[in-house]
Amino acid sequence: MTKQKAMLKTPIWILLIGLLFFSFNQKQEALTPEQAKQIAKEAYVYGLPLILNYKTMNAYVLDKNSPEYKGEFNEISNVARLYTPDDKAVVTPNSDTPYSFIWVDLRDEPQVISVPEIEEDRFYHFQLIDLYTHNFAYLGTLSTGNKAGKYLMAKQGWTGEKPESVDEVIYCETDLFFVIVRTQLMNDKDLKNVKKIQDSYKIQSLSDLQGTDKPKSDRIDNFPAWNEGDQFASDGFKYLDAMLKLTKPVASEIELRKRFTKLGIGTEKGFDINSFDEETQEAINEGVKEGFAQLEKFINDVETDPLSSTKVFGTREYLTESAKNNYNSDNFYIQRAVAAHMGLYGNSAKEATYPSYIMESPGVPYNSAENNYILIFKKGELPPVNAFWSFSIYDAKTQLFIHNNLNRYLLNSNNMDGYVYNDDGSLTLYIQKKSPGKELESNWLPAPDGPFYCMMRLYGPKPEALSGEWVSPGLIRNN
Repeated sequence: MTKQKAMLKTPIWILLIGLLFFSFNQKQEALTPEQAKQIAKEAYVYGLPLILNYKTMNAYVLDKNSPEYKGEFNEISNVARLYTPDDKAVVTPNSDTPYSFIWVDLRDEPQVISVPEIEEDRFYHFQLIDLYTHNFAYLGTLSTGNKAGKYLMAKQGWTGEKPESVDEVIYCETDLFFVIVRTQLMNDKDLKNVKKIQDSYKIQSLSDLQGTDKPKSDRIDNFPAWNEGDQFASDGFKYLDAMLKLTKPVASEIELRKRFTKLGIGTEKGFDINSFDEETQEAINEGVKEGFAQLEKFINDVETDPLSSTKVFGTREYLTESAKNNYNSDNFYIQRAVAAHMGLYGNSAKEATYPSYIMESPGVPYNSAENNYILIFKKGELPPVNAFWSFSIYDAKTQLFIHNNLNRYLLNSNNMDGYVYNDDGSLTLYIQKKSPGKELESNWLPAPDGPFYCMMRLYGPKPEALSGEWVSPGLIRNN
C-alpha cells in the first residue's frame, strides 16, 4: 500500500490530532531558553499579586480544612477579635480593627452589600479588591459616609436595571473579588459594640433581593490546592493560571498575556514545567529568580521614601498614573507586586497611608537582638489623621506579629491618655526586646530577638500627611 493510500485510510480525527501535536511541538521548539526566562520574569512580576491573592482565597473559602477558613463564596465572615501572631494568611496585618471578610463571586449574578447606619465618630470601611489586588472601590466613613445603604456589585458589562432600594451600582473587572471590612475598636470594652455592627453587615444575591428565581449554573470549578512556598517559585504559575481564567485582559495587556501563553500560562492546559526540556526549565526558574530580584531592588530604592505607600495601592487608573509620575515607568507591575509582597491589601492613600520602617540603612534590617530603638513624636506633631493612627511591629522573616507576654502588637492613638509623656510634652515609644521598665511599659512595643520591621498606619490621613508636609519621625537606636 502506498503512503498516500495509507493516509487516505487513516481516520481524519487521528490526522488532526497529529497535526495539532506537530504544531504544538513546533511552537515549543521555537521558544529559546533565553525567551522562556524573559517571559517567566515578566509573568512573575505581573502575576505575584494574583498568586498571593489566590493564597488568601484558598485559605478563606476553598480549603475547608484550613485553620483560616471563613466560609463559602458570597458569605460574610465576621472576626470579632483582633489579629494575633496565629493569623497567618495575610502578611503585615493590622490589629486595630476587627475584620469582616467576603469573597464575592459575580459569575452567576450580581450581589448586594448592605451596611447599617454607624455612629458618626466610628471609622469603618469596606475595601473592595479585585483579583489583580487593585482597590477598585470603597464603601464607608471616608467614601460613602456612615449612613445606611445598599450597593449592587456587578461584573463590567452588566446591563440590568438598578433596583429602587439600591443606592449605587459598582462594577468590577474580574469575576471574583475580595472584600475586607475594618470596623474601628475604640477601647478594650468596645468589642461587643463592634460585634453588633458586624452582625448588621449583609450580602445577598440580586435574585434574593428581588425575590426571583436564581439563575441555574452547572459550572464545576477546579482550583488547585495551595502549597506554601510556591509563591517564590515557578510552581506559583499554576495559581496564576487559575486567576487569569477569571479575568479578561484589558486592551493594554492583550499582547503581554499572549506572551505568557508561550509558557502555557493562561491557556486551557495551563503551565506545566515538565513539558519543557531541562535547559528551558532552568531558564524559567532563573526568570522567576530575576523577577523577585527586581522586586528587592525596588524595595531598596524606595525604602527611604516616607510616602511610598501612597504610590503603590489603588485603582488600575491610579497605579498607571503613579508609575508614570513617580517611577517613570510605562506599567505599574513592579510597584503592584512589591505592594502585595510587603503589605498585601494595603489601602489607597485617601483611606490610609503607611509610613514604613523596613531597613535601618540600605541592606541593614532593624535588629532588636543587637539594638534598642525609640520613636519620638514632638509635642504637637502626632500623626495628622481624621480617624486614628497606629504603630505596629512584625517579624522580618515571617512578616507576622510577634508573640510576647503582653500580647501587644501595636501602639495607637486610642491609648493617648495611657501613655507616659516627656517633660517637654513629647511622646517616646520604645521598640525593644526587653521592657524599658515598669513605669514606661505603656509606651513599649515588644520586639523579637532578631530582625523586624514596623508599619505606621494613618486612617483618614489629612492633606499634610499625603503631601509630605508632615513627615513621620525616624526609628533611632537607643542603646
